Amino acid sequence: MALTPQDIGRIANLARLELQPAESERMLTQLNGFFDIVEKMRAVDTTGLEPLAHPVAIIQDVALRLRDDIASEPNQREANQQSAPAVERGLFLVPKVIE
Repeated sequence: MALTPQDIGRIANLARLELQPAESERMLTQLNGFFDIVEKMRAVDTTGLEPLAHPVAIIQDVALRLRDDIASEPNQREANQQSAPAVERGLFLVPKVIE
């Protein structure tokens, strides 16, 4: 997948960026370079390979220092939501900000 100068212009517009022509050309080259790397990675046959938890795990055993996933605080949802202006089914209701 290769981007065109029009794609760069649209992306810059969506990001509210004003790019000079030289900057736009540099962005086009860099982004297309990233896509080239992704295409090379996709071309590698990885069937039968298990994902690594850590990149170094291929050459040495890595013990991840993960704690048990247990709740350490009591559930105080109702107490925390008492001062909220609007709550529905345990969720905070907020005004719509994106049209």
